[in-house]
Amino acid sequence: MYQNQELGKLGEDIATNYIIKKGYKILYRNFECKQGEIDIIAKDKNEIVFIEVKTRTDMSYGEASEAITIFKLKHLLNSIKYFIYKNNLENEFIRIDVIEVYIKNEDIKINHIKKAIE
Repeated sequence: MYQNQELGKLGEDIATNYIIKKGYKILYRNFECKQGEIDIIAKDKNEIVFIEVKTRTDMSYGEASEAITIFKLKHLLNSIKYFIYKNNLENEFIRIDVIEVYIKNEDIKINHIKKAIE
């Protein structure tokens, strides 16, 4: 596995543990379809939450959430639409969050941006 993939997986594991501690129920991790991938799909009270996780070791390329390009956003939204359609969830409340994970040595910082994409 490449270093960036390992970092991404570690960030997703950290984000998953973080939201579980916040009371979310994990429905899926790494949901894949031809439209793209959704890192985490969880339930928070009465909402289905689609979570994009971005992990960085430093800020030299800006904030982690800035890595969500128009191209990535298009694929994410299409993946969410497909998931909703496939699971007959058209009448459910949904939310799209971004979780930024910053890892430097043993120091971990998490920034949970709720309703990051509306």
